[in-house]
Amino acid sequence: MTQRAQAAAAINLAQGFPDFDGPAALVDALERAARGGENQYARSQGHPRLVRALAARYAKTHGLTLDPMTHIGVFSGCTEAIFCALVGLLEPGDEVILFEPFYDSYPVGVACAGAVAKFCTLRAPDFRLDAAEVERLVTPRTRVVLLNTPHNPTGRVFSRTELEALAEVCERHDLWLISDEVYEHLTYGVDFVPPATLPALRDRTLTLSSAGKTFSMTGWKVGWSMGPAPMVAAAQAAHQYVTFATHTPTQVALAEVLETLDEGFYDTLRETYRARRDFVVDALAQAGFEPLCPEGAYFVLARFGRHAGAGVDDRALALRLVSEAGVAAIPPSPFYSASADGRGMLRFAFCKRSETLTAAAERLHRWSAAQSGGHA
Repeated sequence: MTQRAQAAAAINLAQGFPDFDGPAALVDALERAARGGENQYARSQGHPRLVRALAARYAKTHGLTLDPMTHIGVFSGCTEAIFCALVGLLEPGDEVILFEPFYDSYPVGVACAGAVAKFCTLRAPDFRLDAAEVERLVTPRTRVVLLNTPHNPTGRVFSRTELEALAEVCERHDLWLISDEVYEHLTYGVDFVPPATLPALRDRTLTLSSAGKTFSMTGWKVGWSMGPAPMVAAAQAAHQYVTFATHTPTQVALAEVLETLDEGFYDTLRETYRARRDFVVDALAQAGFEPLCPEGAYFVLARFGRHAGAGVDDRALALRLVSEAGVAAIPPSPFYSASADGRGMLRFAFCKRSETLTAAAERLHRWSAAQSGGHA
């Protein structure tokens, strides 16, 4: 969709990357690191300065006491961390429970590990996590549950009650949990409960996150794992033979910023993204869609509303929007094991500048008016 957006000079609300830079302090720190000689291989499991900064951060946010050298691992982005965790923890024939719609790298990582994916569907419009449905998928071969909270693409931030029910299932069947938390700082009026803070999950959860979403630097590709030493070591065993070590200057720059960043940064980040979310939800509604307002992350799933019709599915409408409206969105059916579950929606990213979102809203409104004979 990004390629089609570029070819059509469309506004790209498809791919989830910001069209603005993150804090200038990160760029300044990167230059200092590179000019200061931090240009050789880092320790494979993570530069000592960064893992110490991350351990300090998790002590503050999660209340956990961590050994930075054994409870933290650094990867070239969270996607690599996901892949390495799956390859490191699973044996061929093991089963992994995934929640759908899913981030598209999840089933690929499962397949590369020689394992089998089982799918638990989150149902619109509330996308609640049903622990009983999870338990029905458990077999003697089940080893891992892979969770994403805040969730892409639904925007759900799973509640303490939902997570406690899931924790009971994991404990009862001795399952590991991989918790993808890349949107941990992007929540809107709801509490984010990290699964690793629940007693039943503390010793069986590998938490994954990254700098890309929080600091609006998706091209930096610095991710990490946090959890019990054996789980971190399993992911590290794969990482050592995938990239060996993550780019050293960016690790040092990120460590510097984590050490010095004012806590108000995260509050401002949430407030800014909440305003963007509200604007896009309202714009989609005015353009004849039925947006499902997200609690977190930076995507909105929207039903077609009055634009639904015979023969119209998510792919067809996404292609029409690019060519007719000049706005690109993602068709979410590829994020489901049975694509029919996603065919009645589109995904719009709101991690864009205000002027970008305003221009997209104007284009969608004009297009919607044209579809209904000028009465949008």
